[in-house]
Amino acid sequence: MTTVLTTQDVARLVQRVGLPDLLRRLVSYLEADYLRWAEFDKTPRVAAHSPDGVIELMPIADASLYSFKYVNGHPKNHRFGLPTVMAFGVLADVDTGAPALLSELTLTTAMRTAATSVMVAERLARPDSRVMALIGNGAQSEFQALAFHHVLGIRELRLFDIDPAATAKLVRHLSGTPGLTLTVCRSTAEAVQGADIITTVTADKANATIVTPDMIRPGQHINGVGGDCPGKTELHPGVLTAARVIVEYEPQSRIEGDVQQMPADFPVTEFWRVLAGQAAGRESAEQITVFDSVGFALEDFSALRLLRDLSVQLGLGSPLDLIPQMADPKDLFGELQITAQRQAA
Repeated sequence: MTTVLTTQDVARLVQRVGLPDLLRRLVSYLEADYLRWAEFDKTPRVAAHSPDGVIELMPIADASLYSFKYVNGHPKNHRFGLPTVMAFGVLADVDTGAPALLSELTLTTAMRTAATSVMVAERLARPDSRVMALIGNGAQSEFQALAFHHVLGIRELRLFDIDPAATAKLVRHLSGTPGLTLTVCRSTAEAVQGADIITTVTADKANATIVTPDMIRPGQHINGVGGDCPGKTELHPGVLTAARVIVEYEPQSRIEGDVQQMPADFPVTEFWRVLAGQAAGRESAEQITVFDSVGFALEDFSALRLLRDLSVQLGLGSPLDLIPQMADPKDLFGELQITAQRQAA
């Protein structure tokens, strides 16, 4: 039997564990898997692009488990009452191919993206970072904000979105969060003033320049989350040339990240090397660092492992006859007849 976790199951899981603790657990699972980088069969995600968005499959496997995520990105979806990003995923047994877990990943993707951002920022941002500019206040913004507050100790958020209603929504959700100050700004340039960390999480599928070189200051860390497909960027090329740039999986980032704008020999470093001590993270207090995040299948693998473990621990999820349960596994046609007879009876 396959265990199914619905949106309601994941919401209950978050409620019972608590979002701060869940984000910390996600970070630990992510770190454990990134440290096993060489053990994974990796490939860039497979994408089907259209004028209004993209649909992608993100597969990865180690010797024991295989996972994939189906995910889209359609910035105009709010017009139809749908999220910009929707996702589900599967965790399967490599030895048999049997799907063990089928789970929603729309909520989970927002949490794993925030946890990944914090995991990398712990190695790239200055240890005394306390102020973050959050550019783009849409669906994923609260998750980024709370991850940086609870895990990294951010105390002030400087907020800007071209849609004031998005910022108002974020303020409504996060007002009253102990130890967190919210400052609403009139522009990106205003928001980044005095920020130790700049997080960009915009949605438009466009070669945008949300952050330009004149806005950045020595020592800042830039967490670029929104540039995640061909033709979609957030950072001016001059920001990248001024910084040490860290990516998840270089073959995918060259196609989808902000570094798609740069020459093929533009230097980037994969994060797993920083985590493993094979490459430096931040090299000085004055250095500008960029995490050019596009989202990688390993992060969903980690999230699905955590969902599996917590669902067993908390008794969440439902069994689903996704695969036929047969007395004779070679008699598939007979199973079809038996099922038809049962339905007729």
